[in-house]
Amino acid sequence: MSKKIVQTAGRDQLGGFAPKFAHYNDDVLFGENWNNPDIDLKTRCIVTLVALMSSGITDSSLVYHLENAKAHGVTRAEAAAIITHAAFYAGWPKGWAVFRLAKEVWKDEDGEKEEQHGGMFGLGQPNDAYARYFVGQSYLNPVAGQSGVNIANVTFEPGCRNNWHIHKAQKGGGQLLLCTEGRGWYQEWGKEARELHPGDAVEIPAGVKHWHGAAKDSWFSHLAVELPGEDTFNEWLEAVNDETYNALE
Repeated sequence: MSKKIVQTAGRDQLGGFAPKFAHYNDDVLFGENWNNPDIDLKTRCIVTLVALMSSGITDSSLVYHLENAKAHGVTRAEAAAIITHAAFYAGWPKGWAVFRLAKEVWKDEDGEKEEQHGGMFGLGQPNDAYARYFVGQSYLNPVAGQSGVNIANVTFEPGCRNNWHIHKAQKGGGQLLLCTEGRGWYQEWGKEARELHPGDAVEIPAGVKHWHGAAKDSWFSHLAVELPGEDTFNEWLEAVNDETYNALE
């Protein structure tokens, strides 16, 4: 049998100021309603979470109900699925707001800690030297370079992408991307974006205007292999605008 829900917040915080409200909160809402056996507590927690999210409530009361949901068996994966599903009906910004709170509540079950990103080649350090050419945070971990072929593992946080840019060369040049972790995007100017997954490879000839980066909801890593050429350099251009990026699913 599930443990009985007992609530005293009403009397603790409003007992002297609004005793009737405290009674309805502690004895009726939580005392009678929450202990009604017609719905199990886990289901009741889920219904409450969705109702609060739909109402746009993201204060301490939502944190309480997220913690209550976790205490009554809602897993991290279930919470993510519930919030995602509700976001389609209640509104995407509300989903983002609830996820920010839910990540803290389920952080002990979070298998995606920042230092674990980057795949087999590692996260590396914040890509500060090129930060002005990125929207969002990226990380860089050099892999090879002494042989004359420069290879680096580039990791993008969710929503991060680099600016439109062109690999220039008098002869040869270009870049090869080998995707290693997460989900991302690659797009050439005037063409549809291509969704990327681990194991995908992208050959980028010199002179082609393009960008690449993470999906909105996923970390993404790829090896960036600079192909040999003469007088090679990158021409960095404008940022990928939000309209273009947010249209990608």
